[in-house]
Formats: sequence, C-alpha cells, structure tokens
Amino acid sequence: MKKEDIKELTTDELRLRLAEEKTHYAKLKMNHAISPIENPLKIRITRRGIAMIQTELTKRTNEAQASK
Repeated sequence: MKKEDIKELTTDELRLRLAEEKTHYAKLKMNHAISPIENPLKIRITRRGIAMIQTELTKRTNEAQASK
C-alpha cells in the first residue's frame, strides 16, 4: 500500500485496514515458522504497511488534538 492510498482513506477505514493487516501479518509469521514461505519479504512489506497506517493514524490524532 502506498502513502497516497493511505492518505485518501478515512480514519475508520484506516482502523479497519490496520486490523486486517495485523491479522495478515500474524498469519504470515505463523506460516513462515511452520514452513518457510516462498517470499519472506512479504513479512517485511506487511510490517512496514502496518507502520505506515499507524503513523497516519497518529498524525491525524495529533492534528485533531492541536486544533482543539
């Protein structure tokens, strides 16, 4: 997921997407622990996607608090 795509989503959509990505990440890690997955870089890409979504949510939270 690209940064532009993340910025276009609403806050509720970001929270939903974050939950989905965390679930996907957990499944990837479990599958990789049992037997190595074909492309282990998917784990890193998923983890970074989670970080980008969390960063955007934090940014929006801080902006909302600053505007009060």
